[in-house]
Amino acid sequence: MRKGGVMTQERVAADATAGDVTVGEPSGLAEQLTEHAEAIGLEAVVPTPEQERRLALLWAPQEPSTRGRPARFTLDEVVTAGVAVADAEGLAGVTMRRVAREVGAGAMSLYTYVPGRDELLDLMIDAAYAELDLPDGDGSWRDGLIRYADSFLSLYSRHPWLLDLNQWRLPLAPHVLDAEEAGLRVLAATPLEPAQVVGIRDLLETFVHGLARESAKERRDGADTGINQDDYWSSQSHFWETYFDTERYPTMTRMWLSGAFETDRSGTEKAIEPLLEAVERAIAAVER
Repeated sequence: MRKGGVMTQERVAADATAGDVTVGEPSGLAEQLTEHAEAIGLEAVVPTPEQERRLALLWAPQEPSTRGRPARFTLDEVVTAGVAVADAEGLAGVTMRRVAREVGAGAMSLYTYVPGRDELLDLMIDAAYAELDLPDGDGSWRDGLIRYADSFLSLYSRHPWLLDLNQWRLPLAPHVLDAEEAGLRVLAATPLEPAQVVGIRDLLETFVHGLARESAKERRDGADTGINQDDYWSSQSHFWETYFDTERYPTMTRMWLSGAFETDRSGTEKAIEPLLEAVERAIAAVER
């Protein structure tokens, strides 16, 4: 669900995934990416010190120093504390002072583990994504998409603060990219074109994110009012007899009479069934 911006190596990788470059075995992909970048005139973007610092924390974290006083806690414990605060209080509650209090330390001591809030959020996101039960690509594409969607729905349910992030600017973190790789791998073995694979994966992510966001709002409203969704709509039933105009809304009326609104969409598979059917038709069209 990311949008392209500055033409960086990440963008080149996206071009390769989308089919704008012929890709080979993994061992030769780095060389192909470089050649493709040169062929289309891309220049390397020099990262800012902040970008380099954030990436290094994610990909090459330093071992704690053995000099001086022994560390009272680990970086992992700081990240875990940050996730716990976000789970309980939302992203707005995640401050260096609040997380320090969660681990039982002073705010300034936290800066010896992580330079600031932005870097801490990067690590928290990566830690959350590490919980995903991602498809390994060995099963059917259908089972893989269901597992992919279900894993994200479960993740968003456990950590609803993830829904408040800009999904097009997630950190380039190991487990975030693991999820992206798994989502693409599910369909990569089908006869679909690479651009179709990327499009379907993006569509599924968008649907799952929207479903998770509305589910989180429903849980919140239910907790605030003490009224569940079924009871809420039952309390509105008088509207249909008193105010609903069948002549103004003929399509809605026909759909209701057909029973379409009574279709059970509970459960991940049923929720994404229309998308699964569309993928099946797309594969069948290619195979014909």
